[in-house]
Amino acid sequence: MITTLNIKGLRFPLEVILVCIRWYAAYPLSYRHTEEMMQERGVFVDYSSINRWACRFLPMLEKIARRYKSPIGRSWRMDETYIKVKGVWKYLCRAVDKDGKTVDFLLTSKRDKTVAKRFFDKAIEAHGYPEQVNIDKSAVNKAAIDEINVDREVPIVVRQVKYLNNIVEQDHRAVKRVTRPML
Repeated sequence: MITTLNIKGLRFPLEVILVCIRWYAAYPLSYRHTEEMMQERGVFVDYSSINRWACRFLPMLEKIARRYKSPIGRSWRMDETYIKVKGVWKYLCRAVDKDGKTVDFLLTSKRDKTVAKRFFDKAIEAHGYPEQVNIDKSAVNKAAIDEINVDREVPIVVRQVKYLNNIVEQDHRAVKRVTRPML
């Protein structure tokens, strides 16, 4: 599947490009750190090239990987948190299933009903309707799910108990730990 990527005109072999992209995406490394690690292995590549590769290939790799993602459960835990992206505070909306597998995420500058509805529509399109959603006492999330339930014969059960969201709340720590060094 990877070999179908358009790699004409690239100076480096696909294996080198994929290693750089993997290191950058999987670990809290900057482009310059990735450049240094490649130089230690005898491959002299500029950090701006790694940046261009990431911009070009990561969306394609994400689509390919999404096809092979294991199925998620029908009970979701949804929550938002603040993270800093390029010096600006953003909302990170995330949902995980009861086993802690990520359902979906959305990064936005606002937190309102339309954003919550967009997040749920995106997650439902990718994974189907959940049987129940556990949220905190957020009124915007409840309003978005109520709007989705208007069109359904079997409504999504909404549980607003803050302690049921502990899985996703604790998972925010890992996300912040990975993104903090990239700032």
